[in-house]
Amino acid sequence: MNLTFIAPRKYVQGRNLLSEAGALIKLVGKKPIVLWDARVKSILGERFLASLKEAALEISDVDFRGDSTKAEAARVAQIARDRGADVIVGLGGGKTLDTAKAAAAATGLKMVSCPTVASTDSPTSSYTVWYDEKGACLGFESWGVNPDLVLVDSQVIAEAPVRSFVAGMGDALSTWVEAEVVQSTCGPNLAGGRSTLVAMAIARLGYDTLMEYGIEARRSVERKLVTHAVEKVIEANILMSGLGFESCGVATAHMIANCLPGFPECHGLMHGEEVAFGIISQFCLDETMPTEEMYRIVDFMIAVGLPVTFAEIGLAGVARERLKTVGDTCAGPGSLCSNHPFKVTSEMIVDAMIAADALGQERKKRMAAA
Repeated sequence: MNLTFIAPRKYVQGRNLLSEAGALIKLVGKKPIVLWDARVKSILGERFLASLKEAALEISDVDFRGDSTKAEAARVAQIARDRGADVIVGLGGGKTLDTAKAAAAATGLKMVSCPTVASTDSPTSSYTVWYDEKGACLGFESWGVNPDLVLVDSQVIAEAPVRSFVAGMGDALSTWVEAEVVQSTCGPNLAGGRSTLVAMAIARLGYDTLMEYGIEARRSVERKLVTHAVEKVIEANILMSGLGFESCGVATAHMIANCLPGFPECHGLMHGEEVAFGIISQFCLDETMPTEEMYRIVDFMIAVGLPVTFAEIGLAGVARERLKTVGDTCAGPGSLCSNHPFKVTSEMIVDAMIAADALGQERKKRMAAA
Protein backbone atom coordinates (compact mmCIF):
# COMPACT_ATOMS: atom_id res chain seq x y z
CA MET A 1 0.00 0.00 0.00
CA ASN A 2 1.46 3.37 -1.03
CA LEU A 3 1.99 6.31 1.29
CA THR A 4 -0.70 8.83 0.32
CA PHE A 5 -1.42 12.41 1.37
CA ILE A 6 -4.15 14.70 -0.02
CA ALA A 7 -5.11 18.31 0.67
CA PRO A 8 -7.01 21.30 -0.78
CA ARG A 9 -5.18 23.39 -3.37
CA LYS A 10 -5.21 26.52 -1.20
CA TYR A 11 -6.21 27.40 2.38
CA VAL A 12 -6.63 31.00 3.59
CA GLN A 13 -7.61 32.00 7.15
CA GLY A 14 -7.92 35.44 8.73
CA ARG A 15 -10.11 38.09 10.30
CA ASN A 16 -12.73 39.64 7.96
CA LEU A 17 -11.57 37.43 5.11
CA LEU A 18 -14.99 37.50 3.44
CA SER A 19 -14.25 41.08 2.38
CA GLU A 20 -11.44 39.65 0.22
CA ALA A 21 -13.41 36.65 -1.03
CA GLY A 22 -14.09 38.00 -4.50
CA ALA A 23 -10.42 38.50 -5.38
CA LEU A 24 -9.59 34.97 -4.18
CA ILE A 25 -12.56 33.23 -5.81
CA LYS A 26 -11.83 35.04 -9.09
CA LEU A 27 -8.67 32.96 -9.36
CA VAL A 28 -10.83 29.80 -9.37
CA GLY A 29 -13.81 30.79 -11.52
CA LYS A 30 -15.72 33.72 -13.04
CA LYS A 31 -19.33 32.51 -12.68
CA PRO A 32 -19.80 31.28 -9.12
CA ILE A 33 -23.05 29.84 -7.83
CA VAL A 34 -23.31 30.26 -4.06
CA LEU A 35 -25.02 27.59 -1.94
CA TRP A 36 -26.19 28.87 1.46
CA ASP A 37 -29.19 28.80 3.72
CA ALA A 38 -31.47 31.73 4.49
CA ARG A 39 -29.91 32.43 7.89
CA VAL A 40 -26.34 32.58 6.57
CA LYS A 41 -27.45 34.75 3.66
CA SER A 42 -29.22 37.19 5.99
CA ILE A 43 -26.13 37.57 8.19
CA LEU A 44 -23.27 37.46 5.69
CA GLY A 45 -24.88 37.96 2.30
CA GLU A 46 -24.39 41.69 1.95
CA ARG A 47 -20.65 41.74 2.66
CA PHE A 48 -19.96 38.52 0.75
CA LEU A 49 -21.85 39.51 -2.38
CA ALA A 50 -20.30 42.98 -2.30
CA SER A 51 -16.85 41.41 -2.44
CA LEU A 52 -17.83 39.17 -5.37
CA LYS A 53 -19.38 42.08 -7.26
CA GLU A 54 -16.25 44.17 -6.69
CA ALA A 55 -14.29 41.39 -8.39
CA ALA A 56 -16.69 41.60 -11.36
CA LEU A 57 -17.90 38.04 -10.95
CA GLU A 58 -21.16 36.85 -12.50
CA ILE A 59 -23.03 35.66 -9.41
CA SER A 60 -26.06 33.49 -8.78
CA ASP A 61 -27.16 31.68 -5.64
CA VAL A 62 -29.33 28.81 -4.46
CA ASP A 63 -30.96 28.15 -1.09
CA PHE A 64 -29.74 25.07 0.78
CA ARG A 65 -32.61 22.93 2.03
CA GLY A 66 -30.97 21.78 5.22
CA ASP A 67 -29.50 18.30 4.82
CA SER A 68 -26.80 16.68 2.70
CA THR A 69 -29.03 14.19 0.93
CA LYS A 70 -28.35 12.78 -2.51
CA ALA A 71 -31.53 14.41 -3.78
CA GLU A 72 -30.39 17.82 -2.57
CA ALA A 73 -26.96 17.43 -4.17
CA ALA A 74 -28.58 16.43 -7.47
CA ARG A 75 -30.90 19.44 -7.30
CA VAL A 76 -28.01 21.86 -6.71
CA ALA A 77 -25.96 20.24 -9.50
CA GLN A 78 -28.79 20.70 -11.99
CA ILE A 79 -29.22 24.36 -11.03
CA ALA A 80 -25.47 24.90 -11.53
CA ARG A 81 -25.72 23.34 -15.01
CA ASP A 82 -28.78 25.38 -15.93
CA ARG A 83 -27.10 28.63 -14.90
CA GLY A 84 -23.78 27.90 -16.58
CA ALA A 85 -21.73 28.18 -13.39
CA ASP A 86 -18.02 27.35 -13.47
CA VAL A 87 -17.49 27.08 -9.70
CA ILE A 88 -19.72 26.12 -6.78
CA VAL A 89 -19.18 28.06 -3.54
CA GLY A 90 -20.47 26.49 -0.33
CA LEU A 91 -20.98 29.07 2.42
CA GLY A 92 -22.23 27.67 5.71
CA GLY A 93 -21.89 24.62 7.93
CA GLY A 94 -20.62 21.13 7.17
CA LYS A 95 -23.77 19.87 5.47
CA THR A 96 -23.88 22.86 3.14
CA LEU A 97 -20.24 22.34 2.23
CA ASP A 98 -20.67 18.59 1.76
CA THR A 99 -23.59 19.20 -0.59
CA ALA A 100 -21.59 21.76 -2.56
CA LYS A 101 -18.74 19.24 -2.90
CA ALA A 102 -21.09 16.56 -4.18
CA ALA A 103 -22.72 18.94 -6.65
CA ALA A 104 -19.32 20.11 -7.91
CA ALA A 105 -18.22 16.51 -8.42
CA ALA A 106 -21.42 15.69 -10.31
CA THR A 107 -20.95 18.63 -12.68
CA GLY A 108 -17.16 18.57 -12.99
CA LEU A 109 -16.98 22.11 -11.59
CA LYS A 110 -14.44 23.57 -9.20
CA MET A 111 -15.42 24.06 -5.58
CA VAL A 112 -14.77 26.75 -2.95
CA SER A 113 -15.39 25.94 0.71
CA CYS A 114 -16.33 28.84 3.03
CA PRO A 115 -17.19 27.51 6.50
CA THR A 116 -19.12 29.83 8.81
CA VAL A 117 -18.50 27.61 11.84
CA ALA A 118 -15.48 25.61 12.99
CA SER A 119 -17.69 22.72 14.06
CA THR A 120 -16.20 19.95 11.88
CA ASP A 121 -13.18 19.17 9.72
CA SER A 122 -15.35 18.90 6.60
CA PRO A 123 -14.22 22.16 4.88
CA THR A 124 -10.89 20.82 3.58
CA SER A 125 -11.86 17.24 2.81
CA SER A 126 -12.81 15.38 -0.35
CA TYR A 127 -15.73 13.72 1.43
CA THR A 128 -19.47 14.17 1.65
CA VAL A 129 -21.30 12.63 4.59
CA TRP A 130 -24.71 11.49 3.37
CA TYR A 131 -27.93 11.65 5.38
CA ASP A 132 -31.42 10.48 4.57
CA GLU A 133 -34.55 12.63 4.77
CA LYS A 134 -35.02 11.58 8.43
CA GLY A 135 -31.56 12.75 9.45
CA ALA A 136 -29.94 9.32 9.77
CA CYS A 137 -26.36 9.01 8.54
CA LEU A 138 -26.03 6.81 5.45
CA GLY A 139 -22.23 6.85 5.25
CA PHE A 140 -19.69 8.94 3.41
CA GLU A 141 -18.29 9.23 -0.08
CA SER A 142 -15.07 10.68 -1.45
CA TRP A 143 -14.98 12.61 -4.70
CA GLY A 144 -11.27 12.00 -5.19
CA VAL A 145 -10.40 15.69 -5.05
CA ASN A 146 -10.35 18.27 -2.28
CA PRO A 147 -11.76 21.80 -2.55
CA ASP A 148 -9.88 24.12 -4.86
CA LEU A 149 -10.00 26.88 -2.25
CA VAL A 150 -10.87 27.03 1.46
CA LEU A 151 -11.68 30.46 2.92
CA VAL A 152 -12.00 30.73 6.71
CA ASP A 153 -13.05 34.10 8.15
CA SER A 154 -11.90 34.02 11.78
CA GLN A 155 -14.28 36.81 12.80
CA VAL A 156 -17.24 34.92 11.39
CA ILE A 157 -16.16 31.81 13.29
CA ALA A 158 -15.76 33.77 16.54
CA GLU A 159 -19.25 35.24 16.17
CA ALA A 160 -20.87 31.85 15.60
CA PRO A 161 -22.44 29.92 18.50
CA VAL A 162 -19.91 28.77 21.08
CA ARG A 163 -21.43 25.31 20.95
CA SER A 164 -20.36 24.90 17.32
CA PHE A 165 -16.78 25.93 18.14
CA VAL A 166 -16.65 23.41 20.99
CA ALA A 167 -18.13 20.69 18.81
CA GLY A 168 -15.30 21.31 16.35
CA MET A 169 -12.84 20.61 19.12
CA GLY A 170 -14.57 17.27 19.68
CA ASP A 171 -14.21 16.33 16.03
CA ALA A 172 -10.60 17.53 15.92
CA LEU A 173 -9.62 15.82 19.17
CA SER A 174 -10.41 12.45 17.62
CA THR A 175 -7.95 12.93 14.76
CA TRP A 176 -4.77 11.96 16.61
CA VAL A 177 -6.60 9.46 18.82
CA GLU A 178 -7.83 7.56 15.77
CA ALA A 179 -4.66 8.11 13.72
CA GLU A 180 -2.62 6.21 16.31
CA VAL A 181 -4.99 3.26 16.07
CA VAL A 182 -4.82 3.09 12.28
CA GLN A 183 -1.04 3.45 12.28
CA SER A 184 -0.69 0.60 14.79
CA THR A 185 -2.16 -1.80 12.23
CA CYS A 186 -0.64 -0.17 9.13
CA GLY A 187 -4.25 0.28 8.13
CA PRO A 188 -5.57 2.39 5.25
CA ASN A 189 -6.31 6.08 5.47
CA LEU A 190 -9.21 7.74 3.68
CA ALA A 191 -6.97 8.87 0.84
CA GLY A 192 -6.46 5.38 -0.53
CA GLY A 193 -3.10 4.57 1.03
CA ARG A 194 -1.09 4.61 4.24
CA SER A 195 -0.32 7.59 6.44
CA THR A 196 2.72 9.71 5.68
CA LEU A 197 4.96 11.10 8.41
CA VAL A 198 3.65 14.55 7.48
CA ALA A 199 0.04 13.50 8.08
CA MET A 200 0.86 11.96 11.47
CA ALA A 201 2.78 15.08 12.49
CA ILE A 202 -0.18 17.28 11.54
CA ALA A 203 -2.59 15.07 13.49
CA ARG A 204 -0.37 15.24 16.57
CA LEU A 205 0.05 19.00 16.24
CA GLY A 206 -3.72 19.38 16.15
CA TYR A 207 -4.05 17.40 19.38
CA ASP A 208 -1.32 19.39 21.12
CA THR A 209 -2.83 22.69 19.94
CA LEU A 210 -6.25 21.81 21.34
CA MET A 211 -4.89 20.68 24.68
CA GLU A 212 -2.84 23.88 25.06
CA TYR A 213 -5.21 26.52 23.69
CA GLY A 214 -8.70 24.98 23.72
CA ILE A 215 -9.94 26.30 27.07
CA GLU A 216 -8.57 29.79 26.46
CA ALA A 217 -10.01 29.84 22.93
CA ARG A 218 -13.47 28.92 24.22
CA ARG A 219 -13.29 31.79 26.71
CA SER A 220 -12.53 34.22 23.88
CA VAL A 221 -15.25 32.91 21.58
CA GLU A 222 -17.77 33.31 24.40
CA ARG A 223 -17.00 37.04 24.05
CA LYS A 224 -16.84 36.90 20.22
CA LEU A 225 -13.13 37.79 20.27
CA VAL A 226 -10.48 36.77 17.74
CA THR A 227 -7.34 36.05 19.77
CA HIS A 228 -4.19 34.08 18.99
CA ALA A 229 -5.73 31.11 20.85
CA VAL A 230 -8.88 31.31 18.71
CA GLU A 231 -6.87 31.45 15.48
CA LYS A 232 -4.85 28.41 16.56
CA VAL A 233 -7.91 26.36 17.49
CA ILE A 234 -9.71 27.32 14.27
CA GLU A 235 -6.71 26.01 12.37
CA ALA A 236 -6.70 22.84 14.49
CA ASN A 237 -10.45 22.27 14.06
CA ILE A 238 -10.51 22.84 10.31
CA LEU A 239 -7.10 22.47 8.68
CA MET A 240 -5.08 20.16 10.94
CA SER A 241 -8.02 17.89 11.66
CA GLY A 242 -9.15 17.92 8.03
CA LEU A 243 -5.76 16.93 6.68
CA GLY A 244 -5.17 14.55 9.56
CA PHE A 245 -8.37 12.52 9.47
CA GLU A 246 -8.31 12.09 5.71
CA SER A 247 -4.63 11.24 5.36
CA CYS A 248 -4.32 9.24 8.61
CA GLY A 249 -7.63 7.39 8.85
CA VAL A 250 -10.39 6.98 11.42
CA ALA A 251 -11.58 4.27 13.79
CA THR A 252 -14.14 3.57 16.52
CA ALA A 253 -14.72 7.16 17.66
CA HIS A 254 -16.18 8.07 14.28
CA MET A 255 -17.90 4.72 13.80
CA ILE A 256 -19.90 5.18 16.98
CA ALA A 257 -20.53 8.83 16.14
CA ASN A 258 -21.97 7.85 12.77
CA CYS A 259 -24.36 5.43 14.49
CA LEU A 260 -25.77 7.89 17.03
CA PRO A 261 -28.07 9.75 14.58
CA GLY A 262 -29.98 6.47 14.38
CA PHE A 263 -31.42 7.31 17.81
CA PRO A 264 -34.20 9.94 17.64
CA GLU A 265 -32.96 11.37 20.95
CA CYS A 266 -29.62 12.22 19.33
CA HIS A 267 -30.95 14.20 16.37
CA GLY A 268 -30.18 17.52 18.05
CA LEU A 269 -26.49 16.68 18.49
CA MET A 270 -23.72 18.21 16.43
CA HIS A 271 -21.28 15.84 14.72
CA GLY A 272 -18.40 16.81 17.01
CA GLU A 273 -20.54 16.10 20.06
CA GLU A 274 -21.28 12.63 18.74
CA VAL A 275 -17.57 12.10 18.07
CA ALA A 276 -16.75 13.25 21.60
CA PHE A 277 -18.70 10.40 23.14
CA GLY A 278 -17.18 8.11 20.52
CA ILE A 279 -13.69 9.13 21.69
CA ILE A 280 -14.36 8.09 25.29
CA SER A 281 -15.95 4.86 24.10
CA GLN A 282 -12.83 4.12 22.04
CA PHE A 283 -10.67 4.76 25.11
CA CYS A 284 -12.69 2.18 27.04
CA LEU A 285 -12.32 -0.30 24.17
CA ASP A 286 -8.57 0.06 23.63
CA GLU A 287 -6.43 -1.88 26.10
CA THR A 288 -3.31 0.13 25.17
CA MET A 289 -4.80 3.48 26.26
CA PRO A 290 -2.84 4.78 29.30
CA THR A 291 -5.24 5.54 32.14
CA GLU A 292 -3.74 8.88 33.15
CA GLU A 293 -3.76 10.14 29.56
CA MET A 294 -7.39 9.04 29.24
CA TYR A 295 -8.31 10.97 32.39
CA ARG A 296 -6.47 14.06 31.13
CA ILE A 297 -8.32 14.08 27.83
CA VAL A 298 -11.73 13.42 29.39
CA ASP A 299 -11.15 16.22 31.90
CA PHE A 300 -10.28 18.55 29.01
CA MET A 301 -13.47 17.58 27.22
CA ILE A 302 -15.50 18.37 30.33
CA ALA A 303 -13.70 21.70 30.78
CA VAL A 304 -14.52 22.91 27.26
CA GLY A 305 -18.10 21.61 27.42
CA LEU A 306 -18.13 18.45 25.30
CA PRO A 307 -20.62 15.69 26.23
CA VAL A 308 -19.11 12.76 28.12
CA THR A 309 -22.19 10.91 29.42
CA PHE A 310 -25.31 9.26 28.02
CA ALA A 311 -27.42 11.97 29.65
CA GLU A 312 -25.56 14.68 27.75
CA ILE A 313 -26.22 13.06 24.39
CA GLY A 314 -29.90 12.45 25.12
CA LEU A 315 -29.63 8.76 26.04
CA ALA A 316 -30.04 8.86 29.83
CA GLY A 317 -31.05 5.43 31.08
CA VAL A 318 -30.64 3.84 27.66
CA ALA A 319 -31.14 0.08 27.74
CA ARG A 320 -28.33 -2.23 26.72
CA GLU A 321 -30.63 -3.81 24.13
CA ARG A 322 -30.94 -0.50 22.26
CA LEU A 323 -27.17 -0.06 22.18
CA LYS A 324 -26.84 -3.45 20.50
CA THR A 325 -27.72 -1.83 17.16
CA VAL A 326 -24.59 0.31 17.48
CA GLY A 327 -22.53 -2.70 18.54
CA ASP A 328 -23.74 -4.80 15.63
CA THR A 329 -22.95 -2.06 13.12
CA CYS A 330 -19.51 -1.43 14.59
CA ALA A 331 -18.69 -5.14 14.52
CA GLY A 332 -20.13 -5.65 11.05
CA PRO A 333 -18.45 -5.80 7.64
CA GLY A 334 -16.77 -2.64 6.40
CA SER A 335 -16.69 -1.07 9.86
CA LEU A 336 -14.04 1.50 10.73
CA CYS A 337 -13.52 -0.49 13.94
CA SER A 338 -11.57 -3.03 11.89
CA ASN A 339 -8.62 -0.63 12.05
CA HIS A 340 -7.90 -1.77 15.63
CA PRO A 341 -5.22 -4.42 16.18
CA PHE A 342 -7.82 -6.79 17.65
CA LYS A 343 -11.20 -8.16 16.60
CA VAL A 344 -14.03 -5.88 17.74
CA THR A 345 -17.29 -7.58 18.71
CA SER A 346 -20.73 -6.12 19.29
CA GLU A 347 -20.52 -6.91 23.00
CA MET A 348 -17.20 -5.08 23.30
CA ILE A 349 -18.68 -1.92 21.75
CA VAL A 350 -21.72 -1.95 24.04
CA ASP A 351 -19.52 -2.54 27.09
CA ALA A 352 -17.23 0.31 26.01
CA MET A 353 -20.14 2.74 25.60
CA ILE A 354 -21.55 1.88 29.03
CA ALA A 355 -18.06 2.17 30.55
CA ALA A 356 -17.62 5.54 28.81
CA ASP A 357 -20.78 6.85 30.44
CA ALA A 358 -19.57 5.68 33.86
CA LEU A 359 -16.16 7.26 33.26
CA GLY A 360 -17.70 10.55 32.18
CA GLN A 361 -19.94 10.67 35.24
CA GLU A 362 -17.04 9.94 37.59
CA ARG A 363 -14.71 12.56 36.08
CA LYS A 364 -17.48 15.17 36.16
CA LYS A 365 -18.03 14.48 39.88
CA ARG A 366 -14.30 14.78 40.57
CA MET A 367 -13.99 18.06 38.71
CA ALA A 368 -17.08 19.48 40.44
CA ALA A 369 -15.62 18.60 43.85
CA ALA A 370 -12.16 19.99 43.08
